[in-house]
Amino acid sequence: MAVTRPLSIVARCALQLRDAGPATVNDLSRSLEISRTSVENAVTVLSDSGLIADAPAQNGGGAGRPARRYSFHAAAGTVVGVDIGVASLRVVLADLAGLVIAQRSYSGVAAQSDGASKLAAVIDCVRRTLIDASIPASKVRAVGVSLPGIVDDAGRVTTSVVIPEWSGIDIGSQLRHAFGCPVAVDNGVRLAAVAEHHLGVAQLVDDVIYLSVGNRIAMGLILGGRPRRGIHNAAGDIGRLAFRGLNTETGQISWRSASTAAEVFALARGDDPAAQQELDEFIDELAHGIATLTMTVDPAMIVIGGGLSAAHEQLLDPLRAALPGHLGLPFHVPIAEARLGAEAAAHGAVVHAFQRQAAEVYGIDDMPAPPITPLPPEPVRTGTTTAENNEEKP
Repeated sequence: MAVTRPLSIVARCALQLRDAGPATVNDLSRSLEISRTSVENAVTVLSDSGLIADAPAQNGGGAGRPARRYSFHAAAGTVVGVDIGVASLRVVLADLAGLVIAQRSYSGVAAQSDGASKLAAVIDCVRRTLIDASIPASKVRAVGVSLPGIVDDAGRVTTSVVIPEWSGIDIGSQLRHAFGCPVAVDNGVRLAAVAEHHLGVAQLVDDVIYLSVGNRIAMGLILGGRPRRGIHNAAGDIGRLAFRGLNTETGQISWRSASTAAEVFALARGDDPAAQQELDEFIDELAHGIATLTMTVDPAMIVIGGGLSAAHEQLLDPLRAALPGHLGLPFHVPIAEARLGAEAAAHGAVVHAFQRQAAEVYGIDDMPAPPITPLPPEPVRTGTTTAENNEEKP
C-alpha cells in the first residue's frame, strides 16, 4: 500500500464533510476523535475559504436551538480533465467533491494544420464545454491534461510521435496562461491507468499493469498505489519494445490478413483460416510480452484497455488461457477488462489535477483527491463528436 503522512486537522474535517456529508462540530469531534476546539478552529478556516457552507439544521426534539450544521461546498469550484487524442478530444468537468457534472467529446482537433492551431482548438473545446455547462472560467481551479507522449513534471512535451508538432513545447504553460489556473499534464495511457486504479476495475489493488491495446500497444504502471513515472518520465513506455512485430517507433500494430483489427476479427469470426491464424499469433505474442512485463513488475492485476479490450471471446479469454503457459509459475495473475473504456484518460486527467494541485483546488496542501463519480457516456453530437479516441473496436 502507498505510505501517506497523517492529514492536518483542517484536511480531516474537510474530508469528513466532503465524503461523509453534513455534520455539526460535535459530530466532527466524535467522528474524528479530536477536540471540539480543534474542530471549531478548522471550521473557521474552511468557512473563511468558502469550502464549507451552512447546512439545514436538524431538530433533535430537545429544547433550544438546533446545533449548527456544515456541508461541503462542492459547487465552489470546478476541476477540468482533458484527454487529447489523435482523432478526438474529451473534456470532463467535476465539482470539488469529484462528481462529474459535464463531459463532451469533440472531433477535428487533429485536422488542424500545425501545433499552434491544435492547441487553440483544445482551448476552444474546453471553453465551449464550460459555456455549455454554465460554468464561468473564474470557477476553474485546476486543469488536468492527458496527451500521447512523454511529458516532464512541468508539463513540457519531451517527445510525441502521435502529435510531433508539440515535441519540445511547454503545453502546461500555454494552458496555464489560457485558463489562469494550475495545469497538470501527463501521458494518456498512464492517466488511463490512474483512472482504472482510482475509480475503475483496479480500485482494490496497488500494483497494476495497464495495457492499452487498440491501433497500438502502450502501457501505464501503478506501483505502490502511485503512477510510476521514472527519472525521465518514460516509465511504462515499453509497449513498442516488449511486443514483437510492432512498429518500434510508434507501437502501431500491423495486420496481414486485412487492413484493420476490426476486419481481422470479423474475418476470424467468419472462420477465415488466415485471419484466425494471425489472431492466434497476435494473442500468443501479447501473452509473451505480458509475461515479460509481469516477471519484471510482479503486479497484482493486469488491466487491458483500448479498443480491442471488449473482445472477450476473441481476445481476453484466449489471452487468459495463454498467459500461464508463458509465465510457468505456480500463481495466477488476473487479467481484467478496463471498466472506463474510452473515457479512462479524461477521468484520469481529473484525478491527476486533484492529486497534483490540491493546494490550489482546496486551499489545503494535504487534501486527498475525491472519489470520482462519472456520468454515462455522452451521446454523439453531429459534426463535433467521435465515439472513440482513435481506438479501433473489433
